[in-house]
Amino acid sequence: MSVNIEATNKRRVVIVGGGFGGLRLALDLKNSGFQVVLVDKNNFHQFPPLIYQVGTSGLQPSSISFPYRKIFEDREDYYFRMAEMRAVFPEESYIQTSIGKLTYDYLVLAHGSTTNFYGNKNIEDAAMPMKTVAESMGLRNALLSNFERAVTCFTEQEKQDLLNIVIVGGGPTGVELAGAIAEMKKYVLPKDYPDMDSERMNIYLVQSSDRLLPSMSAKASKKSLAFLEKLGVEVILNTRVTDYKDNVAILNNGRTIRTRTFMWVCGIIGNKIIGLKDNQFGPGGRVLVDEYNKVIGTDNIFAIGDIALMLDKDKKFPKGHPQMAQPSIQQGKNLADNLKAMLNNKPLKPFKYKDLGSMATIGRNKAVADVFGMRFAGMFAWMLWMVVHLRSILGIKNKLSVLFDWSWSYVTYDKSNRMILTAAKPKILREREMQEQLKHWGELENMQEMQHIKSRTE
Repeated sequence: MSVNIEATNKRRVVIVGGGFGGLRLALDLKNSGFQVVLVDKNNFHQFPPLIYQVGTSGLQPSSISFPYRKIFEDREDYYFRMAEMRAVFPEESYIQTSIGKLTYDYLVLAHGSTTNFYGNKNIEDAAMPMKTVAESMGLRNALLSNFERAVTCFTEQEKQDLLNIVIVGGGPTGVELAGAIAEMKKYVLPKDYPDMDSERMNIYLVQSSDRLLPSMSAKASKKSLAFLEKLGVEVILNTRVTDYKDNVAILNNGRTIRTRTFMWVCGIIGNKIIGLKDNQFGPGGRVLVDEYNKVIGTDNIFAIGDIALMLDKDKKFPKGHPQMAQPSIQQGKNLADNLKAMLNNKPLKPFKYKDLGSMATIGRNKAVADVFGMRFAGMFAWMLWMVVHLRSILGIKNKLSVLFDWSWSYVTYDKSNRMILTAAKPKILREREMQEQLKHWGELENMQEMQHIKSRTE
C-alpha cells in the first residue's frame, strides 16, 4: 500500500498536478476502468487567467478556486493526495512524494511551470511573481499596504518609492496587471485616499521586445499599447530589467526606477523533476515528449501542458506548443482517449493542436482578441473575453460570484475586495515581539533621560 491507497485489479494512473491539463485528464478518465490518483501541492484547482484580478482587488481568491475533493466526490476509485513530488523512479515505477512513496502503472506529469528569474538572485528574492493564488494575495497585501504607508510616511522620497510600480513583462499577465492597477489609480485611490495625491502614482511596464503581446497579432499589440497609454501607463519597449537593488530597478539602457512594488511576470520555466535523464529535457526545463505525449525514452510516463515539449513535425510550433490553457486541456483530453485505447488494445491517436485564439483584457471596455482568424479590439473583445473566462470557471457558485463582482465593479467603478489579509502569528511569537518592542522603547527612554541629565549638568 502506498500513501494509504490499496492496489486493485485496475491499472493505476497517477497524475501529478491538477492544472488545466491534469484536471481535464482526470475528469475524462471517469468510468474508464482505471484507478486515478491526483497529486497536487494544493487542495484546490486554481484558475490562472484571473489570478491577477485577485491581486488587484477585483475578485476574492475563493471565486477562482475549487476543491479537488469536491470535484471527485461522486467518482469511484478516484483519490486525491495533497503532496509534492520529490523524485521519479522510472525503473521501479514509483514516485517519492512529501508524504511517502506512490506506485503507478502510468504516470502523467502535469505540474506545469514556475516563474523564471533567469538566475538573478536579487530579483528572485525581491520581486513579486504572479503564478498562484497565494502570490496574488501577496501582491494585494503589498499594494494596499504601500498605499497605507504612503499616506503616513515621513519623507517625499519614501512616498514616491511606494507609489512607483514596476511590472516586468509585456505578455498577457503584464498587460492585464498594468491595466487593472491603472484603473485602481483612476477610480479607487481618489476615493479611498483623498489626502494623497493619486497623480503621483506611476505605473511602468517594461518589455524586452519591440511590442507588447508578442504571441498575438500586430493589431492586438498596437491596440493594447494605445489602451495602456490612454490609462496613463508608461510602456518601455526594447528594454530589459537587469537587476533590482535597494528598492531600485536597473534597466539595461542605464535608466533606473525607484520602486517598492516590483512585479516580475516575464518568463516561465518547467518545474524541476528529479529522476529523469538530462537528455529527456529540452529548453526551458520542459520534458521532451513524442506525438502521444509519452516522455522520450520511457514506456509508461507521459507529460502534458506547460511541462511538456512536443517537437512539432509540421514545424508550426517548432519550439513547442504555447504554454497556455488550451494546449494543456487538449493534451489532457487526447491522452485520456489514448489511455483508454491502450487499455482496450486499440490504436493511439497523435496529438494535433487546434488553435482557438488568444485574448487579453486591459480594462473596462478595453480588450484585444485574436480568434477564428479574426482580430477584435475594444468593447466587443472585452465582452467576448468575459464570456469565455466565465464559462471556464468551475462551479456555479464561483461563476455567480465572479459575475457579481464584475457587474458591481462595472456599475460602481469600484473594487470591493480591498482587505489586507495576513496570517495571524501564534500567541508566543506575538508576546515575544511585544517584549522586544518594550525593551527597545525602554532603552530609548533611558537614553533620552541620560541625555536630559547630561544637558542639565553641563
